[in-house]
Amino acid sequence: MMGHVLPHNIRKYAETPVFTETTVPEKLLRLHDTKPGVWGRIVVLEGEMEYIIPGPPEQRYRLAPDKCGIIAPTELHRIAPIGDVRFKVEFLRHYSAHSPPKR
Repeated sequence: MMGHVLPHNIRKYAETPVFTETTVPEKLLRLHDTKPGVWGRIVVLEGEMEYIIPGPPEQRYRLAPDKCGIIAPTELHRIAPIGDVRFKVEFLRHYSAHSPPKR
């Protein structure tokens, strides 16, 4: 895990299909963000990619199967595949013992 640390009381509620360097949606290669309250986890299954937060200062993280990227809510970011890669993005949000996660 690089960059941010996920809070304890969040749970995965959705994930993207698995993308490759040739099937990654153009939107993910440009600056974009997540909604308020939504965290993301970039999970690399094979290969490597860069996770870039523009800053200032700009932060660049090299992601691999043993190093996922954590996306904070509303934080601008983009990704850049490095050669052959397979990855997905998981989306997480807060839950409590009194209320099940939203779907």
